[in-house]
Amino acid sequence: MDFYTRARELIDAAHAADPHRAADGRPAELVYADGIEAWVARLVPDATPLLRLAARCQHLERWSVPRASFAMDKPGYHAWRRSLYVKQAERARELLLAAGVSPAEAAEVAVWVSKTGLKTNPGTQALEDAACLVFLENEIGAFAAQHAGYPREKFVDIIRKTWRKMSPAAQQLAGGLALPPGIAGLVQEAIAS
Repeated sequence: MDFYTRARELIDAAHAADPHRAADGRPAELVYADGIEAWVARLVPDATPLLRLAARCQHLERWSVPRASFAMDKPGYHAWRRSLYVKQAERARELLLAAGVSPAEAAEVAVWVSKTGLKTNPGTQALEDAACLVFLENEIGAFAAQHAGYPREKFVDIIRKTWRKMSPAAQQLAGGLALPPGIAGLVQEAIAS
């Protein structure tokens, strides 16, 4: 077994511990990792095994740091997200090293997972693009339902911020998504302004 296969097994074993389940009964984090990796493969057809492993680490053990463990305001949200980037990057590095991946490659994955160099580092950008595409394709409807009290302008602003984080290639792919009519209208409004 090669190092990359072993690393994938360790990463997926960590995902399997997620107590939250997707509609099909699988651990939600494992389903999310599959989605991120699939989008990375579309965005970067010649993605290296290392980039594909990094894609699987996008939300590595995110369930272990509940959102409620930080203040439930905007600064608390940002602090929670920053803490996750650091924790997930370190955990990814740790699992890759345990699998025998070289320290340099494990460090590179940690950079991508930590969101370092967004817009300038191709690996970091590929992961961010994939995360935005998974959000738009699979999560935005549930997010909208969960936050039904938000005014329309807030949804438009969230989508606008998501859109700005994506590369032109990811934006083009996002434009081809089959979104529910209400969501599609919000997306159109966000990218038009």
